[in-house]
Amino acid sequence: PRYDVLFEEMKIGPKLAKNRFFQVPHASGMTNDAPHVRAAFRSMKAEGGWGVICTGACSVDPSSDDTPFPFATMWDEADVRSHAVMTDAVHAHGALAGIELWHGGAAAVNRTSRVSPLSPSGVPWMATHVGFMSAQRPKVMDAQDIRDLIRWHADAAVMAERAGFDILYVYAGMGYLPYQFLLEDYNHRTDAYGGSVKNRVRLVDELIDAVREATHGRCAVALRMSMQEMRARPSDVAESQAHEVVGLLKDAPDLFDVKMD
Repeated sequence: PRYDVLFEEMKIGPKLAKNRFFQVPHASGMTNDAPHVRAAFRSMKAEGGWGVICTGACSVDPSSDDTPFPFATMWDEADVRSHAVMTDAVHAHGALAGIELWHGGAAAVNRTSRVSPLSPSGVPWMATHVGFMSAQRPKVMDAQDIRDLIRWHADAAVMAERAGFDILYVYAGMGYLPYQFLLEDYNHRTDAYGGSVKNRVRLVDELIDAVREATHGRCAVALRMSMQEMRARPSDVAESQAHEVVGLLKDAPDLFDVKMD
């Protein structure tokens, strides 16, 4: 009986999962070039009874290009059709489908787009991508770049809903762009997006709002964050900076997906 709760329905924003077996986003190496392989891989768990099945990270704009590594995209109508193969397969077994909207920022390699990676303050992300992978110097984002990033997420959210996704993730973890805004090591800004934890979390909050508003509240919005580093940092108002971030965002997403090492 102690496990009965796992089989209960769970409300996630406007969506209802048939149980609490939730497959979080994870990389599989199956890009938009192999939509039927990806659909078969993801739908296998749905067939087995899982309530929520998520695909891996999907780039929201060509400025987040992870070539030469395999990565998925949500850039245009061809991408909508590719992802719809997976959502149809998942829905056929009564599960919800989730997508992780991704911008790599300074951690993106950009070997195809050849544009300078975006970052809060021009600091390379060396923890996940060593220097020989990308020699490009990150660009310090200006106000227009931030507005563009928010718009890219909103546009990708609209396409994701059209592709059949029920849960839309804002991805603020593992060294990628929204996470770079959260960490003071990489965010040296002096505007409304830098300085205090409240300012550094502002971008994540605005991305969540943009994704929800773009789909008029019809989709659930999840937030994935890496919290290990921030949990080790002191806060004046909470147990740690991680606790402060969660407190500031407590009413923003419909679901928290917290990554701890």
